[in-house]
Amino acid sequence: MSTVADSSRPARPAIAWIGLGIMGSPMSENLIKAGYDVTGYTLEQAKLDRLAAAGGRAAGSIAEAVRDADVVITMVPASPQVEAIAYGPDGILENARPGSLLIDMSSITPQTSIDLAAAAKDKGIRVLDAPVSGGEAGAVEAVLSIMVGGEQADFDQAKPVFEALGKTIVLCGPHGSGQTVKAANQLIVAVNIQACAEAVVFLEKSGVDLQAALDVLNGGLAGSTVLTRKKDNFLDRDFKPGFRIDLHHKDMGIVTDAARSVGAALPVGAVVAQLVASLRAQGDGGLDHSALLRAVERLSGAQV
Repeated sequence: MSTVADSSRPARPAIAWIGLGIMGSPMSENLIKAGYDVTGYTLEQAKLDRLAAAGGRAAGSIAEAVRDADVVITMVPASPQVEAIAYGPDGILENARPGSLLIDMSSITPQTSIDLAAAAKDKGIRVLDAPVSGGEAGAVEAVLSIMVGGEQADFDQAKPVFEALGKTIVLCGPHGSGQTVKAANQLIVAVNIQACAEAVVFLEKSGVDLQAALDVLNGGLAGSTVLTRKKDNFLDRDFKPGFRIDLHHKDMGIVTDAARSVGAALPVGAVVAQLVASLRAQGDGGLDHSALLRAVERLSGAQV
């Protein structure tokens, strides 16, 4: 490939990444691998060191991270954290350049995204809400599903960035729409995991070879990405967090509240939300959401 062709390619935007957790670290590293200049900030020094080792730059504050960025990406746990990093004198809106694009990839309430977009517009900053699905494995493999809310022109500008992070990338509607679709995603995932967990306990108590049973089930109509991703968790009782129960509890609160506000009934979702809450109350909030299996085992008489 000639250097002339390389030099003619448009310059990639400088990216600030705020939030380097289970999802944020591998996602930011995938942008670095794709050739982006990434400056990151998070609260834990070890995660900043990891970013630097991957070829990024560690910043000492939000303000330092965002001041020269064309695109600011945030990936934090919930609405309060998004508000904490976005607002105030030390926040993104006060320190990012007018004309920059803020992409919030956290999973938060749709209203928080709508409010953030309105506040950012007053500062000349454009916003997309772009939550993701796929868990830690999807983040590492850059095969996330990305559901986006915002303006078409901003989505078009962000598309190459998204393509370094995921495979299914869809503009779902105006601000907040990405979060609404993510809430529906989390509803489906939780109910699916619960159904799989109940099937696992039923199969084991029936004396069936669990590995064989899950293999054949996953090849038919009962098969799913959830079962593919979580099968080994069930088989090995390995609940190292890829997506924590604490976070799914937060998401089930988002979807049940949002559904109530629009008049949508979620009878099964409401039951699963309570099962997630009970698992968290029993001290399992830090485990992967596949640990819903533990709740079914307890209900079935096992000492877990």
